[in-house]
Amino acid sequence: MSYSDLQTFLRDMESEGDLIRITAEVDPELEITEIATRAVKERMPILFFENVRGARYPLAINILATEKRIERALGMHPEEFGEDLVSFVEQANSPSLRNLWRNRKTGFRMLNIRPKKVRRPAVQQVVEDTPDLGHMPILKCWPDDGGRFITLPLVTSRDPITGKGNMGIYRMHVYDGRTTGMHMQITKGGGYHYQIAEKFGRDLPMAVALGGDPALLLAAVMPLPEGIDEVAFSGILRNKRTGIARAKSIDLPVPANAEFIIEGVVPAYERRREGPFGDHFGHYSDAHDFPVFHVRAITHRKNPVYPATVVGRPPQEDRYLGDAAQQALNPLMRLIHPEVKDLWAYYESGFHHLLVVAVSSRYTREHIKTALGMLGQGQLALTKAIILVNDDVKVNDPAAVLAAIRRNFDTPEDFQLIARAPGDTLDFTTVKRHHGSKMIIDATGGDPPLGGPTAMPADLRAIAPDAMKWRLVGQTLLAVQVKRGGDARGTLTRLVKSPLLSKIKIISIVSDDVNIEDDVDLIWGIFTRFDPAQDLVFTEMKMRGAIPVYEGVMGIDASFKDGYPEPLTMPQEIIEKVDSRWNEYFQ
Repeated sequence: MSYSDLQTFLRDMESEGDLIRITAEVDPELEITEIATRAVKERMPILFFENVRGARYPLAINILATEKRIERALGMHPEEFGEDLVSFVEQANSPSLRNLWRNRKTGFRMLNIRPKKVRRPAVQQVVEDTPDLGHMPILKCWPDDGGRFITLPLVTSRDPITGKGNMGIYRMHVYDGRTTGMHMQITKGGGYHYQIAEKFGRDLPMAVALGGDPALLLAAVMPLPEGIDEVAFSGILRNKRTGIARAKSIDLPVPANAEFIIEGVVPAYERRREGPFGDHFGHYSDAHDFPVFHVRAITHRKNPVYPATVVGRPPQEDRYLGDAAQQALNPLMRLIHPEVKDLWAYYESGFHHLLVVAVSSRYTREHIKTALGMLGQGQLALTKAIILVNDDVKVNDPAAVLAAIRRNFDTPEDFQLIARAPGDTLDFTTVKRHHGSKMIIDATGGDPPLGGPTAMPADLRAIAPDAMKWRLVGQTLLAVQVKRGGDARGTLTRLVKSPLLSKIKIISIVSDDVNIEDDVDLIWGIFTRFDPAQDLVFTEMKMRGAIPVYEGVMGIDASFKDGYPEPLTMPQEIIEKVDSRWNEYFQ
């Protein structure tokens, strides 16, 4: 079944017992975040808040926060969609009646790429006389956020030169009833459009859809190649053409079946302080100057539903959105890199910080070429760490990846550092914003026997007195917890140089707020808190001509460092408030 609007999907989920209505009044500042975060971890149904303090409209959250809902939204598993798409493209390269017939379902699905115009769009049933964002149940998610922000805006813009469209999700810091920030990060299509408009001194029209149907939301999340219109692509995902209508106050098409449309412009040269805000790396992103969005008009359905999500320390709903996006698009990577058999970006690391790629090299070091090529493609250019494994390794299984590292990773031959590269806008570990570094771990090879258990001292504190707790994971990664503010680098240096630990491949230091017994928390604690060029330590480093050669154990200083933004935590009074009201919410 395809869903043309959000409310149809919500009703369907409710009929299956996968939506809970909450009639108790709730506060959009912090309280909803605490409820929604718990609900994601417990895999609870969609939460539909009917009575949000100070707002005219109800709020739905965790809309696509399970694999089941994603599959219902697409009508199939995301990976099946991706495989069908690849098969269609491959068969189109050798067209025949047999191939066309075999792929007829996908062929007909592709015909839905062209949007259709709607004369009386549902989203324009009401045109607000005086546009005011204050009527909406806009969230403040974390205590030190700079204010409330729109968490699920589907922002449409056009290239001022080519006219090609783009839809992305950009954080919108609400300054007042008619003004917001427009947080367009590096590599984002809307940001490119704004750069072009500003170059010519023009304001950039933008339209923000709230409450698009599930396929539209997934299309906006997907890292599609530059120039592919997400609104058009959503028709393929939905297997039904996307309805569009002309905006009321600007020259842009808008999704006809959304819940709200916020129309406006982003003036050239205008900047305003945006943030700080908690983000999907689990920390606050620093405040910076960003372009400003000025609201010209707001239209909506007669009885609209406001959609929201929470971004923060994993797991959150973006886990399911990101996983679905890569399951659908990863098969397409084989068209660009035939040697790639599978790849997986880990949500625990915020997706951008850890990518595992299974390759089948056809010539010497082709897999290295593959890694370098991926680091130059679209949003993959923001990847911090790539681990290469053989094509029989399950890339989304941390245990299998660690086993491959244990078998095949030899530091002098298999480690590469790229010290100067583009960095994620939200990455706080770099020396300078947007200036990052990358590392490649080559764990491919002939798979020699693993050997026996890795030897460990009875008490690690004999080597590192500052160690509080430690855990050897997969006989490969030694995670050591130290007190925040201590001498983490000194502790790490002693560990990687100790002969007693020479058989361990990687040692990582984390701070005491990271639960090293929890795999999700451990991956988060390591990969969001180090920059390869600054925070790696090896048993020894030599120079071979102009080439640095790293030897022995690789150490990762993933401790919390001075200057890092604080990790996201909820105040105790909010936790206690939600504890005391829990039964009231779900009575």
